[in-house]
Amino acid sequence: MSERPAIERAVRPVAASQHETSELIMPHDANILGHAFGGAIMAMVDKAAAVAAFRHSRTACVTASIDRVDFREPIHVGDLVTCKASVNFVGNTSMEVGVRVEAEDLISGARRHTNTCYLTFVAIDRNGRPVPVSLVSPEGEEQLRRYDAAQARRRRRLEERQAEARAEGET
Repeated sequence: MSERPAIERAVRPVAASQHETSELIMPHDANILGHAFGGAIMAMVDKAAAVAAFRHSRTACVTASIDRVDFREPIHVGDLVTCKASVNFVGNTSMEVGVRVEAEDLISGARRHTNTCYLTFVAIDRNGRPVPVSLVSPEGEEQLRRYDAAQARRRRRLEERQAEARAEGET
């Protein structure tokens, strides 16, 4: 059996694909308590993460999964919500994008970290088939910490997927 030739992949720094976006929470984004709907925040998160994934891969990407999301505290009507997205780790065709969500009271200037989400995107071609993605090069201690944590999350996701496949095979 012959070995496949190694495919050279470009390497891009985290900073090259980072994205930050903000949106004011309006009454139509909120429930009767004046708290932003989780779905409205998740839509913002998904869009911010998609921009980072597109910038990194320079091709179309689709959301493959969103890891557990915990809302630490409510976001109120009138708050400015900021989503900060970065590519944390790259597999072959997939990328983990981390998004930090902050809410700012525009009157007081107080900012609160309301949640962090991790999304997996897959780069695709015109036919919807996965395509290889440039590697990511973390710089500095914080980016290295996020890279290592993302790698551990990826390992857990793959283990969970394998366990689910085994369980389905047994039924």
